[in-house]
Amino acid sequence: MKTLVEQVLSYGETIPDKPAVCFKDTAVSYGELRGRIRGIAVALRGMGIKRGDRVMLSAVSKPEMAALYLGIQYIGAVVVFVDKNATPENVIFLYEDTEAVLFLTDRRNQVVEEKCRTCSAKNLFQRVECDPGHGNDDAKYVMPKEEEIAEIIYTSGTTGKPKGAMLTYRAVYHIWKNTVDGTPMESNDIVLLPLPLNHSFALRVFRAALALGATVVLQNGFTFAKEIENNMERYGCTAIAIVPASVETISRQMQEQFAKIMGRFRYIEVSAGSLSVEQRKRLCRELPTVEIHNTWGSTETGGALFLNVREALTVPGREAAIGKPLDGIQIRTLAEDGTETAGDRAQPGRMALKGNMQMSGYWHRPEETAQSIRDGWLITGDMVYTDADGFVYMLGRADDIINVGGEKVSPVEVENIAGEYAGIAECACIGVPDPEKVLGFIPAMYYVVSGEGFRLEDFKEYLHTRLEKYKVPQEFIQVAELPRNSMKKVDRRSLRSLWDSHGRESLINPVVQTILTRRSIRKFTDQQIPEEILEVLIKAGYHAPSGHNMQTWKFTVVQTPETIAHIRDVMEKTARENGVYFYGFENPVCLILVSNDKRNQDGCQDASCAAENIMLAAHSYGLGSVWINALMKLRDAEPAKTMLDELHIPETHIVWSTIALGYPTAEGVLLAKNADVVEWL
Repeated sequence: MKTLVEQVLSYGETIPDKPAVCFKDTAVSYGELRGRIRGIAVALRGMGIKRGDRVMLSAVSKPEMAALYLGIQYIGAVVVFVDKNATPENVIFLYEDTEAVLFLTDRRNQVVEEKCRTCSAKNLFQRVECDPGHGNDDAKYVMPKEEEIAEIIYTSGTTGKPKGAMLTYRAVYHIWKNTVDGTPMESNDIVLLPLPLNHSFALRVFRAALALGATVVLQNGFTFAKEIENNMERYGCTAIAIVPASVETISRQMQEQFAKIMGRFRYIEVSAGSLSVEQRKRLCRELPTVEIHNTWGSTETGGALFLNVREALTVPGREAAIGKPLDGIQIRTLAEDGTETAGDRAQPGRMALKGNMQMSGYWHRPEETAQSIRDGWLITGDMVYTDADGFVYMLGRADDIINVGGEKVSPVEVENIAGEYAGIAECACIGVPDPEKVLGFIPAMYYVVSGEGFRLEDFKEYLHTRLEKYKVPQEFIQVAELPRNSMKKVDRRSLRSLWDSHGRESLINPVVQTILTRRSIRKFTDQQIPEEILEVLIKAGYHAPSGHNMQTWKFTVVQTPETIAHIRDVMEKTARENGVYFYGFENPVCLILVSNDKRNQDGCQDASCAAENIMLAAHSYGLGSVWINALMKLRDAEPAKTMLDELHIPETHIVWSTIALGYPTAEGVLLAKNADVVEWL
């Protein structure tokens, strides 16, 4: 067994110039990483850190993370990973729970610093003497024993305080080796990793890439998919590790460029949740040359079940498999009383695993360790069954299985079927008490629609044709979006709380539905908009709020095809000549230019509110719209100036919005929304 420290140190000598870890414009080579690891080890020993001490490390997605992580292990101390956005309360809990002696972080907080010994991770990385030399006793690397604890990764579990899963050096070795054996990763790969590095999925990919001598490119999440394209251009990434929800985020942001950009990867690994059957089919269809791999894993095991999605789709009945255990990993299924079940579809059970990759237990949690590890078997919370070839199929968490009058309903099965319905963007099924008090529990579905035209009765009819009667949800609650945790998994506990507080009451009324389902539309049919509807749209515009009720705006309505084409051509020409971004529209039957007097300090806000009112009203009538704002910078630039004069736009007015309107040729794409802009105080 080789430790990860040994692997990286050896690469520092054999491939010293090869990039090991990259972030934006910074790349750290294996040679530099080797020197930094040894320098950090000397510095930590100089701070009094000893073998077995727990050192907390803020898991930032930057190159210093790799050096600090391996520098801690170099001296035999135990790494405790901390979410980079952890609250002070959580940081202090972990520090006290692990009896840590140091917290490496660059996030200053007075409350934390009063309770914990802290040190700047960035300063430590930058100031250390790189490779202090073999003559220095503090720079000597002592090979750890396989059973020594290397890392502690905290997991929230289902209830109570977070639990620290203890991983020995043996477990860490087998976790990264399983990833190497179970995925197509090779030493010449450049792996893009846009995941939080305190999570087991990100860590195992991170470790595996370094163990192979590959290159890791770090990225701070999927908030902006453009960064994926930038990293591919900068580093030539060949692989990416993502979670299922991020597939949708990336697709929405990239839109028609999705296949072109993502199709440049050699392979994509998806974990921390399973791709739905519909997602699998779509990815394989849109990315025909890319290997798609789905991995099941946990904090306690790392990756354990591996699946080549494209191959699975060629075998009837295997479409929904979550993977197959590698050699050396045993699996069995257990009944509620702990006895082994047949494990087939008729007799599923709670999945139990055994292998060298599993944790040794939970830190300072002997009772929970005893519940999770029995006779060497790690008992998971997942209900599964296997087929004759050893492939595993997920029914859901044991606590999530719905007991409907004695019949067991898998929420995953219901969600997979529902997810194939064209009008559903995402959905989640939970069990709620039967109001008739006959069946015990009944399935309830929370769903998000993908656009207008959705009819609940049609959706129900579809489910009745695909599911046994007792599996069909009896309650349907529309929501704006499903609650998710930090790894974008659906948070079923939040859904249960939502049911407890609101029951079947939907928080989505017609007005909110209109707001949440409006999309930008740039292509339209030739169907004309009735005059009475146009009048209502304009009315909605000038009924918008206006600062001090000034109402200095003007609404210019253009319906002549020749004039619309002329406006588009002039906008495009003037924007190009003046370096203004212009992404236009095709064949709208109407344009509405919303302008306002530049002498009105609230003119932009007033026009914006009016434009939004118009577009929302248009959407409520089945119309599509798009907001073009290029003209706001071109009032005095020719030939736009002459055109605006011809349209009788006052010289003192700025055109804050040009709205293109018409009946859409297809539904628009829901772009990803960044919920991190909200702070609740």
